[in-house]
Amino acid sequence: MSDNTKKMVRLAMAFICFGSSVLAEEIGSVNTAFVLLGANHKIVIEAFDDPKIPGVSCHLSRAKTGGIKGSFGIAEDTADASIACRQTGVIALSAEIQSKKSDGERVFKESTSLLFKHVQVVRFYDAKRNTLIYLTYSDKLIDGSPKNAISTVQITNSIFEK
Repeated sequence: MSDNTKKMVRLAMAFICFGSSVLAEEIGSVNTAFVLLGANHKIVIEAFDDPKIPGVSCHLSRAKTGGIKGSFGIAEDTADASIACRQTGVIALSAEIQSKKSDGERVFKESTSLLFKHVQVVRFYDAKRNTLIYLTYSDKLIDGSPKNAISTVQITNSIFEK
């Protein structure tokens, strides 16, 4: 199966499973371990724009398991992920986002195993500091707390919508 075919299958499965979830654009990857049969283990870098806040883009790096299972999309990836988000244009904050309380809002979700494990990104708004906070984590708990990372976007020029 070619890399393009694998990507198309992954995108189709993500669309079927998650409907309106944001799909990331793969920017690149590096191999981290050679695997004799199937794809190598690697770290993938993906980009996505916040679907409700134009002017914010995020880059996510995460581990991708190779081997035969990884080649067919049935391997379970590790919970390792990192995120960096930046202001890339004028930010328009709606009243809905400004009023969102401590539970945040999911802006990205992608499967990292066949059934139950996903990497997610949740957005929070810190009104006191005029800052957006993006948290990435794995939603399957294994031996305690999930691994996580945050990135903040200090809003420097914005439009507050009613």
